[in-house]
This record gives sequence, structure tokens and C-alpha cells, in this order.
Amino acid sequence: MHRRFIKDLLEWIRNKNSKTYENIIHGLFLILGLITVGCVVLITVYLIVSGIPAIREIGLIKFLFGKEWASTAAEPKYGILPFILTSVYGTAGAILIGVPIGFFTAVYLSKVAHKRVRAVIEAAVNLLAGIPSVVYGLVGMLVLVPAIREIFKVPDGASLLAAIIVLAVMILPNIIKVSITALDAVPKEYEDASLALGATPTETFFKVSVPAAKSGIAAAVVLGVGRAIGEAMAVMMVAGNVANMPSLFESVRFLTTAVASEMAYSSPGSLQRNALFSIALVLFLFIMLINVTLNFFLKRDKEK
Repeated sequence: MHRRFIKDLLEWIRNKNSKTYENIIHGLFLILGLITVGCVVLITVYLIVSGIPAIREIGLIKFLFGKEWASTAAEPKYGILPFILTSVYGTAGAILIGVPIGFFTAVYLSKVAHKRVRAVIEAAVNLLAGIPSVVYGLVGMLVLVPAIREIFKVPDGASLLAAIIVLAVMILPNIIKVSITALDAVPKEYEDASLALGATPTETFFKVSVPAAKSGIAAAVVLGVGRAIGEAMAVMMVAGNVANMPSLFESVRFLTTAVASEMAYSSPGSLQRNALFSIALVLFLFIMLINVTLNFFLKRDKEK
């Protein structure tokens, strides 16, 4: 009787300690999640507080749809339409080039490639992901820009086209790695059932595996879009960094490069500095809009 009482007591203590440990872990995860949300809220509030004054002074229509940016002129102008259109065209071009290449590479590595081939290519992709942005920009400036100048016979190869190509290469690692993870997570039973019903391996990969991994592949695209929109250094080195309306073979300036190139010499509290914060606010809202839109379509597809 005495031994049984001690055994029950020890078991009760063990269960209590286990629940306490789980509660501590849950609390820790909750705190970390709240810290992440808090950081996003702080960044949002800071950009709104810093960016709204310039928009009020310049005027929302003039700021968003003005075609001239001359922040250091005698009569300064703060129109960011060239930056917005350049960022949209540059990101869209990089996605049109990078997403198909990254997607088909991921399908090949996950479903077709031999283990040794996959190991070699994945190592190359990981190396590509670890290369700093400035190195991409340097290679683009020394190799890609002269090549565009020679091939297309243009005065200067630093252009929107060069920026699109560099961004397309830079987003490949994110798209490939995340897509491979999503495709590898598809249960093998799905593919076995498809093959048993008479589907070819190619039909199985694209009509069973890819739809099952759709959410993960969409997340890869979102990461690629975020990388393309948010890149500054490499784009600044190959795009020419001139505030022109976007043209494929002309020097252009992105939203990110507009902030990076002028923030260092803008006076604190000046209209120029506040306008740069307004550009950062527009960029932030642009990225949020893309994420919300993609999440909306993904949720709608799941409900169907």
C-alpha cells in the first residue's frame, strides 16, 4: 500500500512537471509570435508617421502621379510615378523570367533528377542564395551591362532590362528551395494512385503533385516577389539610377534605389527626407497589397 502510494505520487509529479513544461513552451512561442507582430506594427506606425507629412505638403495626386523627381532643384519636384512604374515593370519582368525557370527546376529536382544530380544542383542553388547582392550588381555591371550595350547597340547598357535579368537570377534560389520543400512534402500515395490509374509520370507530376503543393509554390512566388521589390544595391549598380519614365533600354530608378541613393545626404526634418520616407511607405503598402491579394486567392481556392 505504501509503495503504491509513492508510485502514484511520483507519477502525479511527473505529469504535473510535463504540463508545466508544455505551458512554458507555449508561453514562449506566444511571446515570440507577439514580438514578430509588434515589430510589424512598429514599422508600420513609424513609416506612416514619417511619411504622411510630406504627402500632405506635396499633395497625394502630385506625389503619386507626378512624372518628375528633382528633390535638389531650386524648385523641387517630388513625383514618384516613374519609380512606381519602374518597380512594377521590373518586378513583373523578373517574375515572368524567374518563376517558370525556378518552378520547372524545382519539379525536375524533386521528381525526376537522380540523387547525385539533385545534390550537385541543390548545392549550386544554395551557393547562389548565399552570394551578396553587391556581388550580383558587380557582375551585372561588368558583364551584363556591356553585353546589352553591344548586342542591342544602345548608348548605355545600364537599363531596365539589365535590372530585370539580375533580379530574375536573384529570386531563383528562393523559388527553387521553397518549391522543392513543398513538392517533397506531397504524400507518395497520391502519385502512386495516379500512376496506378494509368497516368504518365509527367501527368502525375503536373496534375497531382503540383496542385497538392500549390500553397507552398505560391509562398515561393511571394518570397520571390518580395526579394525583387525590396532589392536595392544590385539594381542601383545595373539600372543607371536615373529618374526616367520606364523604358527597356534606358536608365531607370526603382523605389528602393530612390530611397537608398538620397537618404545619406538629405537633411533631417527636410521635405526631401520626409518624401523619402513617403516613398518607403508606398513601397511597404505595395508589398502588403501583393501579399494580401495572393493570400486571398489562395484561401478562395482552398474553399472551393
